[in-house]
Amino acid sequence: MSDFLDILTHGRRLQGAVKDLTVEELESVIEKLNNIIEKKHAQAEAEIQAQKEKLEKLAEIKQQMADAGIDISDLQEVAEPKAKRKSAGKKRPVKYKITVDGDTTAWTGVGRMPVVFKQALESGKSLEDFAI
Repeated sequence: MSDFLDILTHGRRLQGAVKDLTVEELESVIEKLNNIIEKKHAQAEAEIQAQKEKLEKLAEIKQQMADAGIDISDLQEVAEPKAKRKSAGKKRPVKYKITVDGDTTAWTGVGRMPVVFKQALESGKSLEDFAI
């Protein structure tokens, strides 16, 4: 708790803090505190009233649903499903294939070139020889 609240909520500390104030100044403080209290009461009353109105509207809607023969589960069935996440995207089509020692290696032509393709290119072949 802050020092201000400690002083304000403790009788002796408050008395010591305001001992140099005049009666008029103390009455001014009382008036300001009363205004704050009134605003808090009004705010609390407004929240209670809003909650009461919400409950009345809910009861009215429930009654309308009962009159129409609609159940909560009916609304859930009709509710729109959540949007699905977009997939990462379409996979790129394979552009090149090479078979070495019975192992087939495919490459899209994007990214780092597989070692088997590098070795084939170094041996004099061209990339178009492996095009699909």
